[in-house]
Amino acid sequence: MVATQTGGGSIDKALTVLEALAEHSRVTDIAAGTGLPKSTVHRILQSLVGWGFARADGNGGYLPGPRILTLAGKVMSRFDPAQHADSALQALRDRTGFTVHFAIRSGDEAVYVRKLEGLRPYQMGSRVGMSLPLHSTSIGKAILAQLPDGEVTAIASRTGLQPRTQRTITDVDTLLAHLAEVRRHGHAVDDEENEQGIRCAGAPVFDHTGAVMGGISVSGLAFEVGVDDAPLLAEVVAAARDVSLAMGAPPERVPAPA
Repeated sequence: MVATQTGGGSIDKALTVLEALAEHSRVTDIAAGTGLPKSTVHRILQSLVGWGFARADGNGGYLPGPRILTLAGKVMSRFDPAQHADSALQALRDRTGFTVHFAIRSGDEAVYVRKLEGLRPYQMGSRVGMSLPLHSTSIGKAILAQLPDGEVTAIASRTGLQPRTQRTITDVDTLLAHLAEVRRHGHAVDDEENEQGIRCAGAPVFDHTGAVMGGISVSGLAFEVGVDDAPLLAEVVAAARDVSLAMGAPPERVPAPA
């Protein structure tokens, strides 16, 4: 971040230095990264030290202070991912008419944290709090595609890639090849692999560090959700991008719809 991206006031400058402190420790580097004079950076750092948002490292540099962790802990205790995602999820449901899910990874599975019923005359049997396997669902495969192959193999070894339907991928090499395609396209399709007669399209959601945290999907009867429905898939990817950005994900880390 550079100073020209702010209003130039004292608060703007302090926040710019505080953000730069996450990546740099020396005054010279912070000044170069923010575009502020070294004297200004040094003055702001001294004030941040006084407030506990920075601390001297003993070698002429500075590190984030303990008060940042305290503040972060308080914020995260009030942070509801589903609430931050809600507007994008509702827009996706209204545009497609399908049931929309948002799930977050929890170890070797994912858990639904938000569900919006579709506008069709039927309902999905899913519910908030329900866990879902990673290898047989669109959200799960969207998550797995963002992980290293070694981690996917380890998950497969622990879970056993249990068959859910006759279409479920149960071989790890086949799964890895499939995930390479998911990664390339930016979306995943559950083609009746988790529940017969149900088809889903999903895309990954990233957190503030750029790491995959979960995914969103649309679900409907198999004859209504096309595996090659480009407009629908683009809607899902676009919504996942909106959710990721709402979570603070770096824009360059989030795939854009084709």
